[in-house]
Amino acid sequence: MALLLFLVLVAVVLGLIGAVVEGLLYLLALGAVVFACALAYAALRFRRGGRRYR
Repeated sequence: MALLLFLVLVAVVLGLIGAVVEGLLYLLALGAVVFACALAYAALRFRRGGRRYR
């Protein structure tokens, strides 16, 4: 869960920097890619979350 929150935080920071600073639009795109990876990671993790080994 901490990794997911960290990835979302990194995506937001990269997106903000990419949107505000002129000439760094690629950071906005990179933030979108990191956010998409975080969503994919969350989907895989929560889908497999029901199987717990004791």
